[in-house]
Amino acid sequence: AGPAGRPGSAVSPRAAVVLAEVIKAFGAPENAQRMDEARDNACNDMGKMLQFLLPVATQIQQDVIKAYGFSSDGEGVLKFARLIKSYESQDPEIASMSGKLKAMFLPPMTVPPHAAGTGGVATS
Repeated sequence: AGPAGRPGSAVSPRAAVVLAEVIKAFGAPENAQRMDEARDNACNDMGKMLQFLLPVATQIQQDVIKAYGFSSDGEGVLKFARLIKSYESQDPEIASMSGKLKAMFLPPMTVPPHAAGTGGVATS
């Protein structure tokens, strides 16, 4: 059996597939270029990152996930993000891919040492 056949990944092979496709889309030369341009425009300014980078990242995700039945708008991307988040704790592969995806469009945050342990625990 391939990777999809191992125990634990039955959670949602589809979520993993869509996530892998989204990551692949970010790696496509034209999308990588769009992201680089947005990053240059943002100049590592957090506010500008959200202004320039997020819309491009959202657009790239929309183009991929609409083929999997998500609506091709901001709501679809949010639903997709929530779906992935819900599987992160159950599937290490999805958690790893999700981290990879976030690293593509979120600036590396410099976290002050004292803040590192707070706010990371989701209690829902």
